[in-house]
Amino acid sequence: MSTPNTDGKKSADRGAGGKFVKGNRASPGRPPGRGVVAELRERLAQDVDQIIDLLRTQALAGDPQAIRILLDRVLPSLRPVELPTPLDMPAGTLADQAQAVVKATADGDIAPSQAAQIITALGGVAKIIETTELLARIEKLEAKNEKAE
Repeated sequence: MSTPNTDGKKSADRGAGGKFVKGNRASPGRPPGRGVVAELRERLAQDVDQIIDLLRTQALAGDPQAIRILLDRVLPSLRPVELPTPLDMPAGTLADQAQAVVKATADGDIAPSQAAQIITALGGVAKIIETTELLARIEKLEAKNEKAE
């Protein structure tokens, strides 16, 4: 067995702090799944059916803590959900549509979070249109440039 490194310098199998470096074959460390927690899990796994039956019995007897434990583990927490709201969008420009969204929000027809999502989507559409138009213009310029050469 090699002695710990206390001089602060690295050696072949130990780092500057004296600990074995990662990948060292001399001391691979404790294998995963071996330790106090793993042992506790193994012991609990042997009695898990009895524990669940006892917890169920206590919950059925009206124990609020047992009820809470079971419901927290079995049913997911409810999250607030916004229902879709129909919105009449004008057939004009994207700016007209964004103004309609802002007006609908001000009138209380849609939630502000929904308005933010719609306006973000309109911004994405605007970028797609802009990119498509720029690509068409570049292709036209390249075609003219090829004819001139």
